[in-house]
Amino acid sequence: MKRSNLTRKDLAKTINEDLGFSQRSAGELVDSVFASLRQTLIQGDSVKLVQFGTFTVRKKSSRVGRNPRTGETMEISKRSMVTFKASKGLREKINSSDDE
Repeated sequence: MKRSNLTRKDLAKTINEDLGFSQRSAGELVDSVFASLRQTLIQGDSVKLVQFGTFTVRKKSSRVGRNPRTGETMEISKRSMVTFKASKGLREKINSSDDE
C-alpha cells in the first residue's frame, strides 16, 4: 500500500529509529523545527534548506477575479502565500526516479 502523506509522527518515528532519540524527544525536535520554519516565514523571510529547497513568502496584490459559478466579477484581496522551489539536486532525483 502506497502512502500519500508524510506526517509529523512519521518524522518523529524516523528520528527515533535512526538517531536513537526517545519518541517524546523526537516529537519535540520535529515540533521545534517546524515552529522555527513557521516563525521565519511569518516574519516574511525565506527558509533555505541546502540540498532540499527554498520556502519563500510571496506577496500578491489585490485583483479583479470572476466567480466561476455565477460569472460575477469580484475583488480578490491582497494576500501573502508560501512558495517552495526544490533544489536542483532534488529535482534531478525526482525526475530520474520517473524513468525507473
